[in-house]
Amino acid sequence: MIATVEISDPLFQKAKALALSQGISFRILVEEGLSAVIEARTKASAKPFRLREGSFPNSEGLQTGLQWSDITALAHENEGSSLVP
Repeated sequence: MIATVEISDPLFQKAKALALSQGISFRILVEEGLSAVIEARTKASAKPFRLREGSFPNSEGLQTGLQWSDITALAHENEGSSLVP
């Protein structure tokens, strides 16, 4: 199929130079680029991002009213209770 597409002169010059340096035609470069964009956008829209569960088991979760000094003290209290041997 023949299609007419309008692109800026600087982009055309860069694409033409890249195609020449790669030893391929401008048409092939455009087809490869368009295919890559379509594939990337199709994959992105097909599978939405989901944040994984990041909570700790048996955790009380966020606690209100703690100051940084309290958090530091709690961290130092628990230094010796690591689960790693």
